[in-house]
Amino acid sequence: MKRMRGTKVLAMGMALAMAAMSLAGCSGGGGASKGGTTNLSFGIWDEKQRPVMEAMAQAYEKTHENVKIEIQLTPYKGGEYWTKLEAAATGGTAPDVFWINVLHAEDYYDGGILLDLNDYLKKSDLDLEKNFPEALVKAYNFEDKQIAVPKDFDTNALWYNKDIFDKAGVAYPTDDWTFDDLTKACKDLKAAGLDSGAYPFACPIDFQTWYYPTVYANGGWILNADKTETGYNDPKTQEGIQCWIDLIKEGYSPTANALSETSADAMFEGGQLAMVLAGSYMTPEYTSNDAINSKINLVEFPEFNGKEPNIINGLGYAVFSGSKNKDAAADFALFLGSEEAMKIQGESGVVISARNDAQKYFADSNKDLNLAAYTNHSGEANPLPVCKSVAELYDVEAEALKAAYSGDKTLADVCSQLKTDADAILAKNKK
Repeated sequence: MKRMRGTKVLAMGMALAMAAMSLAGCSGGGGASKGGTTNLSFGIWDEKQRPVMEAMAQAYEKTHENVKIEIQLTPYKGGEYWTKLEAAATGGTAPDVFWINVLHAEDYYDGGILLDLNDYLKKSDLDLEKNFPEALVKAYNFEDKQIAVPKDFDTNALWYNKDIFDKAGVAYPTDDWTFDDLTKACKDLKAAGLDSGAYPFACPIDFQTWYYPTVYANGGWILNADKTETGYNDPKTQEGIQCWIDLIKEGYSPTANALSETSADAMFEGGQLAMVLAGSYMTPEYTSNDAINSKINLVEFPEFNGKEPNIINGLGYAVFSGSKNKDAAADFALFLGSEEAMKIQGESGVVISARNDAQKYFADSNKDLNLAAYTNHSGEANPLPVCKSVAELYDVEAEALKAAYSGDKTLADVCSQLKTDADAILAKNKK
């Protein structure tokens, strides 16, 4: 999960900038040429998705001959995408349409740079409520204003290396595995004797992929409904975290400190892990790695406490409120959520299209892999808990949990202080 930069100061600054732009009569984004062509700019951050975004833009241009769309790619790394977007929005030159995530949505809404799409949606047949997962639609709705069209989503699944399992004589994971099955496989793999430096599994301090899914499956919670209190003291929350710490204690995983230096993904790609949990966004990375792509497959996240654990998170297509071509930009954004566009995106196999009837294309994009493990239970997945203080909360949480994962402190002691610190952050940012 990437760090979020948004703050109330940022929101205030953007709001003031938007007000100034309005008074001055100037606005950003693309423009119209003398020949009557409407030029739209489209901001994204992933080079791997550029080809499919270009294909979707070209599909729109075919039926809108007077519209030309320019893709503007700014890398996500180091917050560069958000830094540039915020500067451009303040100066009135942000892309007409751009990717947004749930971590930044509320701040940017407060900053006034996201166009309310309600009127456009009422005139269209897109029907977000019918065609998209409820959690994704709500993630981009503030004060009953829809500020983005869901683009894609990611969930988590268990990947495994068949060669390691074969060498150890242990049966492959299956979709109906439970957490107990995972633990037993770890025990069997360790007993079989893995290569030096190899482990059955990995348990990094990773909320979205590892412990939030089990926290929610166990009946625990992170944020209450009005985002004024955290649930770290709830025993059910702690049980959903402790299960991973226990695997480290048994020697089934490298230490959290070791995993902070060499990631679980890197170890899996290096053939040092028999199994790893990974978000669907890792699929292109794994399948393009010739060292492992013929040896791997995946299954659903193992059941925990009788439930299918998972977290759903996704991007959205937003429209810059300062665009001089708001109507054209909004029309393009809604097209990106259409059946046609979502099919193009889904068939690329790069991400899972958010639209319900297009999720199957990701699963079908590679017949050699059980990619349906990501989509089979997406409707049951819990949304990622977010609030305006989320970046600060994630940082405090990750730092605090280091002591529990290392065994320096009990999880109960860590969570007691963590709740005090996290609740104070929520209270401070509510003022």
